[in-house]
Amino acid sequence: MKKIEAIIRKSKYNVVKDALHEVGVNFFSYWDVTGLGNEKEGHVYRGVSYSTSDIQRRYLSIVVNDDFAETTIKTIIRSAGTGEVGDGKIFVSDIEECYRIRTGEKGGETLK
Repeated sequence: MKKIEAIIRKSKYNVVKDALHEVGVNFFSYWDVTGLGNEKEGHVYRGVSYSTSDIQRRYLSIVVNDDFAETTIKTIIRSAGTGEVGDGKIFVSDIEECYRIRTGEKGGETLK
């Protein structure tokens, strides 16, 4: 099993969520987070300068079976990308075991 953690633009969350549902990822957790990115300059909008050093993002945590990790990652990249600085990051790590609390069942079947 793989844990996929993605930090994406808040404005792209609904697009990513819908794309994940389309490929069969129907359960994940998310949080609103603030972070610092590589973008150092502020922006001017309608004559008002504002800082972009503190960036509002959404953090997704998804656990999938090994054979579904690549599909999940490609879906996030395709749906979250704008081609601009600040699109986000994806981190992938191994999950040793998973348990369904209700039944005590363990393993990859608990993700279905």
